[in-house]
Amino acid sequence: MSVESSAWLPTGYEVEQAASDLLRRRLIWFGGTDRSEASLALFFHELGPKQCRGIYLAVMDMWKPFRNATLEQTPGASILFDKFHVIAHLGEALDQVRQSEYARLTGKDRQFIKGQKYTLLSHHAHLTRDGRRFLAKLLQGNKRLNIAYLLKEFFGQLWNYQSEAWARRCFENWKQALKWQRLQPHEKFARMIDRYWDSIAADYKPQNKVPLGFVEGVNNKIRVLQRRAYGLRDEEYLRLKILTCMLPEI
Repeated sequence: MSVESSAWLPTGYEVEQAASDLLRRRLIWFGGTDRSEASLALFFHELGPKQCRGIYLAVMDMWKPFRNATLEQTPGASILFDKFHVIAHLGEALDQVRQSEYARLTGKDRQFIKGQKYTLLSHHAHLTRDGRRFLAKLLQGNKRLNIAYLLKEFFGQLWNYQSEAWARRCFENWKQALKWQRLQPHEKFARMIDRYWDSIAADYKPQNKVPLGFVEGVNNKIRVLQRRAYGLRDEEYLRLKILTCMLPEI
């Protein structure tokens, strides 16, 4: 890792964790035994104090142990929560509303909700024609789900802004739209965003612009390798395969 560098710190996997150098666009560590602070501390220990001091940005999911370990080991680094995992939390809130509406309603009022979880959670542009038709019926048939869905789409605009001030204004408008809606999962999500706003606002600093799509690409590569290694007992071999999967061909 170079002196001025950024690091992606893990979304935990079944057993281990991974870290990448976002400037060199390659994996640099894969290890640990769980999603704990102690497991992530192994990465910083292996990296060494000098290299840790060179990290100015750490990108991660919204897992508290990851954040705590990073703040302890690299106190000078900014922490950025990647967009994909922030939106995933809001998707969970939307699904909780869907489940509560399904439990509350009976008879024909349920017919538009059953089996439509992924229709609600998918990006509208990714839906098939039938998916969009089912979504329209669902939103027309249930007011609370309609509001919860519109709030999800509204919140996604946060990353369209170029400055933190405008993004914060967008979030404040989003919270105003949430008022009086009695959507407790969304209210809980709003409190979480307020609590960790600095780790979301870090994205609006020019020096922190990093290719988050690369992070998701790494996730997918690791998942594929883990599936291919099903039943493999040599964990060291799997670790080396993961660490070398992003290297250029010789």
